[in-house]
Amino acid sequence: MTDTITDTAEIADTSKTRPRTRAVPDEPERLSWDSHARRVVTLYIPLALFVIVLLFPFYWMTITALKPNYEMYDYAKFSPLWVHSPTLANIDKLLFHTNYPRWLLVTMSVAVASTFLSVAASVLAAYAIERLRFKGAQHVGLAIYLAYLVPPTILFIPLATMIFQFGLFNNPISLVLTYPTFLVPFCTWLLIGYFKSIPYELEECALIDGASRLQILRRITLPLAVPGLISAGIFAFTLSWNEFIYALAFIQSTDRKTVPVAILTELVTGDVYQWGSLMAGSLLGSVPVALIYSFFVEYYVSSLTGAVKE
Repeated sequence: MTDTITDTAEIADTSKTRPRTRAVPDEPERLSWDSHARRVVTLYIPLALFVIVLLFPFYWMTITALKPNYEMYDYAKFSPLWVHSPTLANIDKLLFHTNYPRWLLVTMSVAVASTFLSVAASVLAAYAIERLRFKGAQHVGLAIYLAYLVPPTILFIPLATMIFQFGLFNNPISLVLTYPTFLVPFCTWLLIGYFKSIPYELEECALIDGASRLQILRRITLPLAVPGLISAGIFAFTLSWNEFIYALAFIQSTDRKTVPVAILTELVTGDVYQWGSLMAGSLLGSVPVALIYSFFVEYYVSSLTGAVKE
C-alpha cells in the first residue's frame, strides 16, 4: 500500500515537471512538383495558350484564303472562325491572274543576296572587333550596336539620294545594297557575342604553328561558328523578307515589287480589299520563312548556348 502511494506521488511530480506540448495544426496540402495537377497548371495550360496565340494568325489566314466572298461578309449566317464552303478560287486568282510568282522570285533573290552580303561583312567586322583587340574595339562594337537602333525612316532620305545618284531607282539591286544598312549591325552584334564563346587558346596554338589570321578564321573560327552563322543568316533572311519601307519607296514597277509591298498595293482596288487573295498571299509568303526555321532550329538553339562546351 505504501509502495503504491509512493509510485503515484512520483508520477504526479514527473507530470508537473514535464513540459506540455501544444498540438501542431495540420499544414495545408501542397501540390508537389511531380503531381499531375501542378503540371497542368504550370505547364500544360500556359503552353496551350502560347500555341493558340502563336498559331491563330496562320489559322485565320488559312480559313480566309479558303472562304468564298459571300462567307466573309455575312457573319449572320456563317461563322467567322470556320469555312462552310471551301474554295481555291482565291489561290487560283493569286497564282495565275497576278504577278505573285514573279514577286516571290524577286523577294527570294533580294533576301538571299542581301543575307549573304550582310553575313560576310558581319563575320569580318565581328572577328576584327572581338579577336584583333585593336584600340577602341569596344567603342566600335558599341557604335555598331547603336547603328542597329537607328530607325529606317531616318536613313531613308540619305539612302534615297544615293540610290537616285547611282541610277538604281526601280531596280531590285537598290534593295540588295540598302538592306545591309540594318542587317550588318545586327548580325555583327550577334556574332561578336558568339565569337566570345570560342576559346582564344585555339587561335593562339594556331598562331604558334605559323597560321595567319585569315587561315585561322577560315579553318578554326568559322567551322566552330557555324551555328552562329546560321542563326545570323536566319535573322537576316527574315528581316530582308519582311522589309517594307525601302521596298515601297525604291521600287515602282509592278513586276519588280516584293511580296510584302505587292500584296498591299496590287491586291487592293480603290477602297476594296480582296481579303481572300490578301490572306492567301500572306500565307504563301510566310511558308519559306517557316521552312527555314523548321530546318535549322537545332542550329538556332545551339547558337544561343555558345560555341564550344568544355
